[in-house]
Amino acid sequence: MKCRHCSSQLDFVCLDLATAPPSNSYLSKAQLSLPESYFPLKLLLCRSCYLVQTEDFSQRESLFTEDYAYFSSYSSSWLAHAKHYVQTMQQRFSLNSKSLVVEVAANDGYLLQYVQAVGIPCYGIEPTRSTAAAAKQRGIDIIEEFFGESLAAQLSLEGRQADLIAANNVLAHVPDINDFVRGFAKLLKPTGVATFEFPHLLNMVNLNQFDTAYHEHYSYLSLTAVKKIFEANGLYIFDVEFLPTHGGSLRVFAQAGSDHLVSDRVKECLQQEEAAGMLGDAFYLRLQNNADRAKYALLEQLIQFKREGLLVAAYGAAAKGNTLLNFAGIRSDLIEYVVDKNPQKQGKYLPGSRIPIVDIDYLRQHRPDRVIIFPWNLEQEITQELSFVREWGAQFVIAIPQLRIF
Repeated sequence: MKCRHCSSQLDFVCLDLATAPPSNSYLSKAQLSLPESYFPLKLLLCRSCYLVQTEDFSQRESLFTEDYAYFSSYSSSWLAHAKHYVQTMQQRFSLNSKSLVVEVAANDGYLLQYVQAVGIPCYGIEPTRSTAAAAKQRGIDIIEEFFGESLAAQLSLEGRQADLIAANNVLAHVPDINDFVRGFAKLLKPTGVATFEFPHLLNMVNLNQFDTAYHEHYSYLSLTAVKKIFEANGLYIFDVEFLPTHGGSLRVFAQAGSDHLVSDRVKECLQQEEAAGMLGDAFYLRLQNNADRAKYALLEQLIQFKREGLLVAAYGAAAKGNTLLNFAGIRSDLIEYVVDKNPQKQGKYLPGSRIPIVDIDYLRQHRPDRVIIFPWNLEQEITQELSFVREWGAQFVIAIPQLRIF
C-alpha cells in the first residue's frame, strides 16, 4: 500500500488489531443468522510525511451508510463543547448576520443549531441520510453529499463561499485526504478561516488510546503530518489549540491566504511532537505492546467476574468499545448487554461480538454488578448519569488506558 497523502510505500506496521467488522455496522435481529464481513485492522506509518493510516479494505460508502448510527447530540458534554465553539468563533472572527458559516460533517445539526440561534447564516454538508435528516428537522440547510474539491468548486460558483468552515472529527474519516483538504481551500472566502478538530496522535500513543483505531478512521493525525498535508493542498496553519475532547485533541486554524500571523503555539506543538519521538519508529512501537497488555488485563478480569457469578453490563455502544471487544474476542458470555441512549442503536447488536444493545431502563431493571464504560473520554458525564447504580453496590470498570474498578 502507498501513503494516501504522499504516495510513499508503506512498510512499517505500528499496530495490528487482527480483524474486525466495521465498528458502526450494528446488526438487526434478522442479521444475526447471516455472516458478517471482517477486515484486517492495521495502522501503518509513512516514514516520509509521518501520516499514520489504516490499511485500506473498504470504501467510504460502505462505512458511512444511509442508516449511520452515530448521532453527536446524545452527548451533553459534546453539545456544550459545540456551543462554546460557536461563541468563541463569533467573537474571535467578528461573525455576524452578513457572514456565512459552513460545517463539513454536520451530523445531526449538533453545532449549527447554535450558529442559527445567534442569527448567523449557515449550512451543513453531511453525506449520511440518517443524521442529515435529524439536522433538517432542526431547520438546518443540509447538502447530502461527501465533501471534496468538486463539491467545493460547485458551491463556490453558486456564491456559497464561507467566512468560517468547521470540520470537527472528520479529517481522520476521509480516504482521499488531499482532495478533501483542497475542497476547503476552494470553499473559503479570501479572508475565510477553517478549523479542524481531531484526536491528537501523540495522546493516542502516550495514553494507550488504541481503541480509537477502526476502519472509519482512515488517518491518525499529528500536527507535523497535518501541516505537510495542508501546505501541499493550499491551506496554511496559523494557530493551534489543545482540547480535552476525545482524550486530547487539537483544534487547528487554517487559511488559504496569509491574513493571520502564525501563533507561537504552532511552533511549540511541532517541537513537542519532535521531542516525544514522533519522527522516529520507536515511538510508535509502544502502541502494540500497550494494546496487548490492556486486552489481557480486561480478559482476565472478565473471566474472574464470571467465576464470581457477577452480572456484567457495559455502557456506550461506541466504536471504541467495538474495537476493544473484537480485538479481545469478547462476546455476550462475558458482557451480557450494552446500554446506549441512542434509539437508533437500541434493539440492535454490536458488530462482531453480537452483544445486545438496550436502553437505560433495562439496566435499572436488571441491576448489573459491574458496568464497563466503553467511551472512556466521557467518564465523568457517564458516571454522573449512572450514579444510581451505586444504590445496589455496582461498580464501574474502565479498560483504557489501563484497567480500573471504582
